[in-house]
Amino acid sequence: MRRVPVFLALPLFASLALAGGTVQVTEVGKQPVQANFSSGGSLQLNLCSGGVELRGTDDEKIRVSYRSRKGTRQVKVRLTLSGNEGSLEVDNCPHDDFTMSIEVPRMAHLNVRMFAGQLDIENIQGDKDLELNFGQLNVEVGKPEDYAHVKASVTTGEVDGASFDVSKGGFFRSFERTGPGKYNLRAHVGAGQLLLH
Repeated sequence: MRRVPVFLALPLFASLALAGGTVQVTEVGKQPVQANFSSGGSLQLNLCSGGVELRGTDDEKIRVSYRSRKGTRQVKVRLTLSGNEGSLEVDNCPHDDFTMSIEVPRMAHLNVRMFAGQLDIENIQGDKDLELNFGQLNVEVGKPEDYAHVKASVTTGEVDGASFDVSKGGFFRSFERTGPGKYNLRAHVGAGQLLLH
C-alpha cells in the first residue's frame, strides 16, 4: 500500500477540521455581513440600540446590513457560528438615526438582548427569548396554537397580546398562556410597549 507523505496529508486534515469547526466573521464598517447558517439552529443576538428589523427568510444564512446618516464606519459586527449554534454581536453603533436589518432562516430559535429602541421580529418560527430595556418590541407570533408556553411582561408601560386577547397597561404588567404547541415565547420590556400580533 502506498503511503501519503505526512507533509501532504497535514493540510488536508487542517482543512477538514476548519470545515467542521467554529466560523468567525468580524467586520468593522463593512456590510452586508453574512454567513451560512442552517435552518433550525439557535442564535444568541446582542444588539446595540436603534431601529432593528429581524426577519426570517427561506435562505439558510445570516445577513446583517445597516445605515445611518451619522456614518457607520465604526460599527462592529461579529458572527460566531459552530454547528447549529451561533451568536451575533453588534457594537459601536451611532446613537441617533441608526437602523439595522438582520435576516435569519425562517426556522430559528432566538435569544435576543437589546438596550433601547424599536425591535421588530417577523416571519420567524421557533423558540423566542426576547428582552428590551427601553422602547418598543413588536413580535409577529403567527399561530397562537404553535406555542406550548407564552410569558410576556413590562415593568412599566403596555403589553398588548392581540393574538392572545390580552391588553394591559401600567406597572408590572404581565400574562402567561399555555397551549398545545412546541415553541416557547418569553418577551420582556423594561419601560415601553410590548406588542404580540
